[in-house]
Amino acid sequence: MTTNERVIDVTDLRRVYGDGTKSAYEAVSGVSFSVGRGELFALLGTNGAGKTSTVELIEGLAAPAGGRVRVLGHDPYSERDRVRPRIGVMLQEGGFPSELTVDETVRMWAGCTSGARPAAEALELVGLGRRREVRVKQLSGGEKRRLDLALATLGRPEVLFLDEPTTGLDAEGRQETWELVRRLRADGTTVLLTTHYLEEAESLADRLAIMHEGRIAATGRVDEVVASQPSRITFDLPDGYFVGDLPPLDSLGVTGHEVEGRQLLLRTDELQRAATGLLLWARDAGVELRRLDVRGASLEEAFLRIAREAKGSADRPESRQKEMAR
Repeated sequence: MTTNERVIDVTDLRRVYGDGTKSAYEAVSGVSFSVGRGELFALLGTNGAGKTSTVELIEGLAAPAGGRVRVLGHDPYSERDRVRPRIGVMLQEGGFPSELTVDETVRMWAGCTSGARPAAEALELVGLGRRREVRVKQLSGGEKRRLDLALATLGRPEVLFLDEPTTGLDAEGRQETWELVRRLRADGTTVLLTTHYLEEAESLADRLAIMHEGRIAATGRVDEVVASQPSRITFDLPDGYFVGDLPPLDSLGVTGHEVEGRQLLLRTDELQRAATGLLLWARDAGVELRRLDVRGASLEEAFLRIAREAKGSADRPESRQKEMAR
């Protein structure tokens, strides 16, 4: 359902906390990306990577220190009145009057929302229909996240910002939230998602960006980012055999290997070729490859490796000199 229309357009975005002195902290350092209509874009990163700081600028909650943001063709900060009625925002943590019931909370919010859904519909959408008369203070943490989502989708937004939407939900609640997000997307809603659950991003996102220390370390379609990392084969070396007894590893398409005790780990960009060659060798040698595990790369592996590489690059002397010169 995605189109070439850029619903979110971010160029060289910067955010600085502090007064511009040496003690100022640059949380976002020249971030650029775009999101097409009907697309789900995931923004990933470790704690402190700058995800929330970036999303708050896109939502128009603060003015950037540099760069440019456009949402639905408008500056979300200076033209907030033209953007706010068309977006929905689910923050990491909502603040609700604890003594109001769930229904009262939604109806209060609907009074401030253009084109709001009926309260009953909004609550049924997130599975809180039977809890409508319960006071907010009596809700579980997961139920409060569902209420957050109900309010974010209350105005049928064109663009939906979800900041850690399934934190505190059990496995069933997470799956139900994913299905709701998929339905919204199928109806044409554009979604910008931040999450620490890599399985969530892998399941939902069309494209993603991985942030590290305020910069984007990798971006692309989920399958592209995953494919950039090698597949893995692990097994125990048969008794009496060593790595040198195997066929030449480069002939199997193996790009790297590690040995820990008797366990061997092979990395390859040609998983079928490597696995086939290895199994044929084992058959001909009459040996068993115990604890054999063959798997393609995952988003988690890609994320961890990209984060490590980005950290290593930032720690190099030339990188530190560039930072000091800024």
